[in-house]
Amino acid sequence: MWNQDYVMSSSPREFMYKVYGWMGAGLAITAGISYWIASTPALYMQLFKSPGLMMGIILAQLGTVLLISFMRDKLSYAGIVTAFAFYAGLVGITLSSLLIVYTAESVATAFIITAGMFTAMALYGYFTKSDLSSMGNMLMMGLFGLILAMLVNMWFQSSAIQYYISLAAVGIFTLLTAYDVQNIKRLAESMMVDAETRNKIAVMGALSLYMNFINLFIHILQLFGKRRN
Repeated sequence: MWNQDYVMSSSPREFMYKVYGWMGAGLAITAGISYWIASTPALYMQLFKSPGLMMGIILAQLGTVLLISFMRDKLSYAGIVTAFAFYAGLVGITLSSLLIVYTAESVATAFIITAGMFTAMALYGYFTKSDLSSMGNMLMMGLFGLILAMLVNMWFQSSAIQYYISLAAVGIFTLLTAYDVQNIKRLAESMMVDAETRNKIAVMGALSLYMNFINLFIHILQLFGKRRN
């Protein structure tokens, strides 16, 4: 039984299929909820007229990610899947505002560009022989700097600052995609775990790539999207 588990968990391709499958499921949940809210005026007017409610949803997103990250060993596979689906749903609520602000053509174009860039970097991360681990510290520093700049700009509300934030974000999350994919592949090659733990790790990997994709999409849309009149 242990030998069988080890053979399965040492197949990077099979493991990555699971990761991308869960990532796709998360994106589908987000897209479905975003579209539902954006196409229901009574619902989105109720949501977005209350800043406190939206802040609570954003804090719930952060709390869910922290729960998955720090409680992954104690959570069951079903628990992690439920938390991931819940997080994707919360993101769908907040992203629905983009479907209201930007034209459908802009949203579709940003999604296509994001999908193309994400796919290219995911393939690079999977197949490259270069060691991308040296980028880890640099990307984490860039990510913290990005978060700080976004918090500062919430005060200044500068469109110029937001433009450069989005440019930096596209670069950071593009590189982070290749970095994360390589790390997930290496983990798949080395781990010796039971089936449930392997499945839990696949969902964790999916969450990481899902967050890269969503952030890349948001900032590409902010850079090139056309707002509704």
